Amino acid sequence: MPAEQIHLVRHGEVFNPQGVLYGRLPGYGLSDLGRRMAQAAADDLAARERPVRVLVSSPLQRTQQSAEPIAAAFELELQLDDRVIEPENRFEGLKMHGRDSALRDVRNWTFLVNPWEPSWGEPFRSIATRMLHAMDDAWDAAESGDAVIVSHQLPIWMAHRRVTGKSLAHDPRRRRCALSSITSFERRGGRFVEVGYRDPAAGLGAQATDVGAV
Repeated sequence: MPAEQIHLVRHGEVFNPQGVLYGRLPGYGLSDLGRRMAQAAADDLAARERPVRVLVSSPLQRTQQSAEPIAAAFELELQLDDRVIEPENRFEGLKMHGRDSALRDVRNWTFLVNPWEPSWGEPFRSIATRMLHAMDDAWDAAESGDAVIVSHQLPIWMAHRRVTGKSLAHDPRRRRCALSSITSFERRGGRFVEVGYRDPAAGLGAQATDVGAV
């Protein structure tokens, strides 16, 4: 039997005192607050009293750390999947806000010509396709229970928009994908259907100094 539900969990807050866009850069793990957020997501999943059979994570440090309390709660071995990783971004390692923003440098403007693709990184359609393929495989791997994928804001948002039939092009400031949030799906008639969104770390979010892409 395949899964009954699949949950996409965003990682918790990252320790990022320099305030850069870290993307796929190594060495960006969770802050202390981020670990509390990850625990809140694990507690929320456990409180549902649904058996989780499969746990998948992006290979980046912050997602693996965010998956740890889920693995402990359900006594699962974590599986890594490159298909749910953060997209590549030409602005990795640079500041995107304030006086030192990379957006103020005219040499970077060529990467901003097409925000609907987007021209600064992996195309939205590519992100959505790889996420849905990973969801398909996690769904099939779970037996009479749920699957959990710990990923990043943009991949989760692309899955949401593809499943709900919305245009993949969007305003990043309007993404509904908070730190350690949980977006849940079921499969009906051979297609994924979104069935829920929860923000178990909402009470901690006001304390966050790094909320990711905006």
